[in-house]
Amino acid sequence: MTDHETPPTETPSTGNVREPSLVLINTGDGKGKSTAAFGTAMRAVARGWKVVVIQFLKSGDWSVGEEKIGRQIGIEWWVLGDGFTWDSDDMDESQAIAREAWQSAKVKIESGRYDLIVLDEVTYPINWGWVDVAEVVSSIRSRPEKVNIILTGRDAPEELVEIADTVTEMTKIKHAFDRGVMARRGIDY
Repeated sequence: MTDHETPPTETPSTGNVREPSLVLINTGDGKGKSTAAFGTAMRAVARGWKVVVIQFLKSGDWSVGEEKIGRQIGIEWWVLGDGFTWDSDDMDESQAIAREAWQSAKVKIESGRYDLIVLDEVTYPINWGWVDVAEVVSSIRSRPEKVNIILTGRDAPEELVEIADTVTEMTKIKHAFDRGVMARRGIDY
């Protein structure tokens, strides 16, 4: 019998360290990075936490289910992107919008008003050089003690991975989009 076929019979050995806050990253080319972050945001709200989501690529023109329910349960939701870059008519404007979204996120991080901040799809403007990774790292490192942060997006920069407490990589095995299947309301948005 291999290890994965044998149920554990002993409590896993863990330390007893409690941190005042954590930094999580959901990255990789698989589906579920934002979904996992929003699930954690719902869990945080259920525990009485003040939560804010800042979306770096989503456009306010989209009607997404997670924003609708998030707002209903008290999550502050900011859609600060202008959509996918391949739909952009003005890449300079897209870059300026991403920089403004980061400035807004930075203010929210520094404020200490939130227990959890989700920076959804933030890795893209970082990787494109639109947002300075060193500035993001500095803001995360100097955040108020109780502020937890989740960052999502493909190809998380190593500088972010180094400062994170938990990094999860979603790996695509198969995706309907690869067959030309369009995103589905209720599943993808």
